[in-house]
Amino acid sequence: MAGDDTKPVYSDSGIEIHPVYRDTGRDPEPDPGAFPYTRGIYPTMYRRRRWTMRQYAGFSSAEATNQRFRLLLERGQTGLSVAFDLPTQLGMDSDDPQAQAEVGRVGVAISTLDDMRRLLDGIDLSKVSTSMTINAPASLLMLMYQIVAEERGVDSRTLGGTVQNDILKEYAARGTFIFPPRPSMRLITDTFAYCQDHLPHWNTISISGYHIREAGSTAAQEIGFTLSNGIAYVRAAMEAGLNVDQFAPQLSFFFNAHSNFFEEIAKYRAARRMWATVMRDWFGASSAKSMTMRFHAQTAGSSLTAQQPLNNVVRVAYQAMAAVLGGTQSLHTNGYDEALALPTEESATLALRTQQILSAETGVAEVADPLAGSYFIEELTDQLEAAAWTIINEVEEYGGAVVATERGFIQDAIADSAYIWEQKLNAGEQVVIGVNKYQTDDEGQIQLHHIDDEIVRHQIERVKEYRAQRDNDAVERMLDRIEQAARGDQNLLPVMKEALQAGATVGDICGRLRELWGRYRPAV
Repeated sequence: MAGDDTKPVYSDSGIEIHPVYRDTGRDPEPDPGAFPYTRGIYPTMYRRRRWTMRQYAGFSSAEATNQRFRLLLERGQTGLSVAFDLPTQLGMDSDDPQAQAEVGRVGVAISTLDDMRRLLDGIDLSKVSTSMTINAPASLLMLMYQIVAEERGVDSRTLGGTVQNDILKEYAARGTFIFPPRPSMRLITDTFAYCQDHLPHWNTISISGYHIREAGSTAAQEIGFTLSNGIAYVRAAMEAGLNVDQFAPQLSFFFNAHSNFFEEIAKYRAARRMWATVMRDWFGASSAKSMTMRFHAQTAGSSLTAQQPLNNVVRVAYQAMAAVLGGTQSLHTNGYDEALALPTEESATLALRTQQILSAETGVAEVADPLAGSYFIEELTDQLEAAAWTIINEVEEYGGAVVATERGFIQDAIADSAYIWEQKLNAGEQVVIGVNKYQTDDEGQIQLHHIDDEIVRHQIERVKEYRAQRDNDAVERMLDRIEQAARGDQNLLPVMKEALQAGATVGDICGRLRELWGRYRPAV
């Protein structure tokens, strides 16, 4: 089909894309493994070690999710990634009357220490790293994981994994917040300090651009707002008295792998370069590990379509390749059916096989940053960086990411971009195959995953039984101790760990802190 080669073409971030790129005489970037890490954080990248294949999973009960974890590990997955249900993300127990319609629907229900034991049953925590997508109550779920590992004789100082723990993007893009920003930031810096002493190999935060992009941002905004949030966390930690080169090596990032292939590759390169500069020049980091941006990528859930769902297999494969060419450290590939339901065993396995084929059969992992020196990629990297710096400077003018979020600047900017994209989709300027072009009347039928309501009812009853069997007076005393610590400046995690061991639930602890700190209500 012939096109109009005189009509301007723009990337998703509004960068004009020219039909041909030529040498501009720019100096080449340093090799991978050298500052500013544009080309990757390791000298030989995937020849040294393939990215971690970490498929996101979680639904209904701990037992059902445990079975999915075991299936994926048997089929070659190399890391766990836990999806929690909405009540857990909001610090509510499964038996809370407000929670019951959502128990186990979009992730696994974890209210008690027994739930966490069942979730991890039969999995060797000394050999697998686990990522947990949890934010407001992140410290509690991480402590549960630590307790279970210690019960099995695993030294917590050897545990590897990540807790998302990124509350700022929840206010701006996702919505699973509990407390106001200031006490939420205190929980995050307490987690940084606790992990230095008790879980030194644990990634204390996964600063997430993924959800910012899912909410409708551009690629440039994804970089700019994510790094702005990262800057806010580093500042808060240093203000709390932590040494940058002690906590910064355990910071990690989480980015979207979207559909604009070359822009996504350039996005990762630009983000790495910018973070290295921020850590060295803004915060005085001297350790290379403090400057290297390690990140997880997930293919774009917002790009999946309910129409012609098998088309999503192709989308996911190209998005995954962009993430690998951009130098991700771990990757989740979405199931083709996720616009309709949680993935089935079949679709989850196919998503994992997509990564395995990419790793073993295509050759893309054999060379570090294979697109380096491409006139197009280098120019696009520079332009995305310039656009992202403009966004960071705007956030800084507000006083940083916390204030910019409290005032709604970041939320409004994302909403504006989402609206512009929707207008282009409705006008046919943005093509989505099967949605506004090449539609078919017969979409066909695919098998969908269904949640067993009986399992959900059993989970609710089990939490009630847990309360009945514990020493409730001892739990109440522990909650009083948590409140006392929260009123002062004591690190909250040691006392919260004791409370969990005494039988307190996620809802008990979050409820007591909610009474003290209040619930965050976004400004209209």
